[in-house]
Amino acid sequence: MNESSALLADKFDVIVKEWLLGKGLTEYNANLLKEVIEVLVILLFATIAFFIIKKILIVIFHRITKKTPTKWDDILFRKKFFNRLSYLIPAYIVLQLIPLALTEYSRLSLVLIRGVEIYMLVVTSLIFNSFLNSADRIYQDYEMAKSRPIKGYLQVAKMVIYIIIGILIFSILIGKSPIALLAGMGAISAVLMLIFKDPILGFVGGIQLAANDMLHKGDWITMSKYGADGTVQDISLTTVKIQNFDKTIVTVPTYSLVSDSFQNWRGMEDSGVRRIKRSVYIDIQSIKFCTPEMLGRFRKFQNVAHYVDETEREIQEYNRQFGVDPSALLNGRRQTNIGVFRAYLLGYLRNNDQIDTEMTMMVRQLQPTDTGLPIEIYAFSRIQEWVPYENIQSDIFDHVLAAVPLFDLQVFQNPTGSDFRALKS
Repeated sequence: MNESSALLADKFDVIVKEWLLGKGLTEYNANLLKEVIEVLVILLFATIAFFIIKKILIVIFHRITKKTPTKWDDILFRKKFFNRLSYLIPAYIVLQLIPLALTEYSRLSLVLIRGVEIYMLVVTSLIFNSFLNSADRIYQDYEMAKSRPIKGYLQVAKMVIYIIIGILIFSILIGKSPIALLAGMGAISAVLMLIFKDPILGFVGGIQLAANDMLHKGDWITMSKYGADGTVQDISLTTVKIQNFDKTIVTVPTYSLVSDSFQNWRGMEDSGVRRIKRSVYIDIQSIKFCTPEMLGRFRKFQNVAHYVDETEREIQEYNRQFGVDPSALLNGRRQTNIGVFRAYLLGYLRNNDQIDTEMTMMVRQLQPTDTGLPIEIYAFSRIQEWVPYENIQSDIFDHVLAAVPLFDLQVFQNPTGSDFRALKS
């Protein structure tokens, strides 16, 4: 408080005291009532100032910002930044005037000053909280927010602010310098590390996720350990929120995405295609060499007719060149129904406009098992959306399963109750 304000306060003290003495009060009662009146006047003045700022100035300022083309000022208003800022003005007025009013009650003045200081620190923490929330909301409007979320860093900043505010409040309550408190923090650092273990690990994990470009908001990830298979909704300091496709929500510790493994489907989404990788199991006993009659039937299948002719011409040329005796099936080279079937499926996929033929595409045999010979289709659908993709995949294998008997092949299937009943009869 400057010298002119102090002189004005002294003059006000004299006027009020003389007025009270003139009313017949004793010296002690006049001093006491004077202090009460001055405190009430200060509170009234602070209330009027708060009303003018909050109900008039901020309302006018809000109307002005609504007309501006920028959005950041509107966001600050929605997050109550300016509203909370207005609470500091009356507190500052009380803080400056209370020592002048309670000149004869220094202990009471000290208690009130400490209370107001604590109040101002709490309001300051709320102001920082509103500002950081506004910064996060403003940042969400930028494209880079999807690949570089800052929510975790802002939460760390909030934590640091709360710790500093807490230290300052504690120093006010015990009447010690905050520097002295910070000097003694080393003794309890191990306890703090234990208390804030999850936020610290989350902060480290968040930095690694961002630095290595491992996870974005909106990514589809799979993490079987936590039952997560869906879209990332939020990345915070300690948790990552994932909405599964059944609309359930799974929260995963941020650091676990670094310490454990997870599958991110972003590469598939960026490529514009989605992989089909599924097998049909053929009964090995139905595999055989093709007879002329079988080849004649296969030539009627458009997707494989050219393959049958070209392969048969190549085989005959080979057998003629090496003088192969065609009377025995095992001599020389011959086409098999499983080989023609694989060629048919490849031709079928090439003629399917929902399959991307520029990507890897093949029909291959896998290692035979006790459930038959797996014939795997490996291709990429042009459509990524879940339901259309599953429909495309189902249509392909509907056709595959229906086509198997036409090549004198059988799909392997474990015996069922009807099989045993037929055997009994």
